[in-house]
Parts: sequence; structure tokens; C-alpha cells
Amino acid sequence: MLTKLKFTAASLCWALFAVHGGASAQQPMSQVGGFPNQTIKFVSPFPAGGGNDATTRFVTSRLSEITGQSAVVDNRGGAGGNIGAKTVADARPDGYTVLTGQVSLMAVNPTLYASPGFDPLKSFVPITQINAAPLVLVVASNSPYKTIADLATQIKSQPGRVTYATPGNGTLSHLVGVVLEKDSALNMTHVPYKGAAPAITDLLGGQVDLLITSTASVSSFIQNGKMRALAVTSPRRIGVFAKVPTLEELGYRNTTFEDWYGFFAPAGTPPERVAYLHDSIVRALKLPEVNKLITDGGSEVVGNTPEAFAAQLKDDIARWSRVVKLSGARLD
Repeated sequence: MLTKLKFTAASLCWALFAVHGGASAQQPMSQVGGFPNQTIKFVSPFPAGGGNDATTRFVTSRLSEITGQSAVVDNRGGAGGNIGAKTVADARPDGYTVLTGQVSLMAVNPTLYASPGFDPLKSFVPITQINAAPLVLVVASNSPYKTIADLATQIKSQPGRVTYATPGNGTLSHLVGVVLEKDSALNMTHVPYKGAAPAITDLLGGQVDLLITSTASVSSFIQNGKMRALAVTSPRRIGVFAKVPTLEELGYRNTTFEDWYGFFAPAGTPPERVAYLHDSIVRALKLPEVNKLITDGGSEVVGNTPEAFAAQLKDDIARWSRVVKLSGARLD
């Protein structure tokens, strides 16, 4: 795991934070009916080093102080996150196993895969949405493409020659690429990876031209000058990406998309334990050092109620099922 983490600045940022610590999280919350009295496992269903992994670690880094119990991260990558999600769906619904879901996994995969192994609305209980963030289109700092216009000129002069990397087939990043190709006639060649970390490595190594990914995965690379952000998919410019234009303002239609990460418990988890997890996680999100780590990654912190998060999930499933069908993508 350490070998993988050293290549990703988001995870390195978390590691430095964990070593040096942050402000104390006050006194632990009181238990509810004896819960929790053992380690809580947070399953990140993607490889170590990507945005899902880094965001999970940002939040859980302070939970042990809040709950009085240790919190560990278990990376269960594979099948676009389906393996890790099924692991949690099949876990005992006692509050000690939690999934870090995201839009691609929870709202895209149910349509993309014939048998994902879980139902996002029936297999889980939403706890809280961690953040809302755009995707970002980035190139290496030595790339000849300074703007989206430069990229578009090259694509139109040599269709198919420009390669764009994503964390995998059917991910939100891939579908944004599909929308750009179909709605804006940007004929590129998709290069899917197994997670953001290997895609980042190949972008920096010059093996691919463009990367579409979460802001959390690459914000540190942009800030240290190793990558250049060309555009974001948010409805407006935000936070540390305030100088980066949105695709919509550049004239690209139907390109307002926001990614999110959020926590889910297995269906059947007692409501009082879901409430405890919600309150402890929201308390962690409000800590200045955790809030800063997330916002520095180009996100806005959310921390909504389980009911509001459930409504958001339903809306996203409806929206993304239409985009998946438009793309024609299908994985079995």
C-alpha cells in the first residue's frame, strides 16, 4: 500500500496530516446502546491512492477521537467498485462495516453492469454525503495543450489521436468523455485504468494526453505545478479551482456534472447506529483540519441528513441511467 500511496499527492497529504496531527476532536461521543465498542471498518471500493481512498482517510483520521474506537480503511478494489460494495452489502448490519460510495458506483453501475451484485437503494442505508465536487480535465505540465481550445483544435485536425485516461470503463469520468465526444464532436480515444492512481502515473509519464478524474485525485499535482487544469464540470467555479473555467462557460453543452463521496451502511443497520455514525462523521467534517483537506481538494463539504442523501441518490440514479444508455456502454 505504501508503494501505491507515494505516487498520489492526495494520499501523501493525508499521510503528512496523520503524522503531524491536527486539532483535538474534543471528548468522545457517548455510546448508544453499547455502540460502538470495537473497530469500525470503512471499505473503500477502489485501489489505494485515488480520490475515494484519500477522502475516506481524511474523514476517518479523526473518528477514533470522536467515537473512542479505532477506524480502519479497507481497500477492496475491482469491477468498478462493485466488489467492495457487495462486501458491505453482504456484511452484518451492525454498524461496524461502512462503505464509501460515490456517484460512479452508486448511480452509474446499476445501469452499466448487468449484475453489479447490489442494489444501491435496497442494499444500503445512506449515512451522509461527504462532499460535492466537479470532475477536472488535466494535462501534464509539459503538455502542448494550454487550453481546451488547443485540445479541440488538435482533436479536429486528427480525430482519434488524442487519448484521454479515466479511472475505468463506465466511471463518471468515462461518461463525461462520452458526452464530450457525442455532444461536442470531440473524437478522442478512451484509455481506461483500474483506478485513478495508475492513470495519474501514465499522464505524468506521457503515455496519455488528457486525464478526466476527480479533483481530489489531482489537486495537489495541479498546485505543485506537475499538472495543468483545463476545465472543470461544476456549474460554477469553486474554491482552489476558482481560476479554472467550467466546460459550460467554454460553450460545451450538457457538461455540468458533480461527483460526490458518501458513507453507507448495510441495509438493516439499526437506525440508532446509523444516527450515531451520521453524527460522528458530520462532527469530523466540521473539524477545521478535515474540512480544509477536503476543500483543498476542490470539493465543497456537505454532511447532509440520511434522508437528504437518499433523495440525492435517487435523483442521480435517474439522471445517470439516461447518460449510460446514451453512451451505449455495458459491462458484464
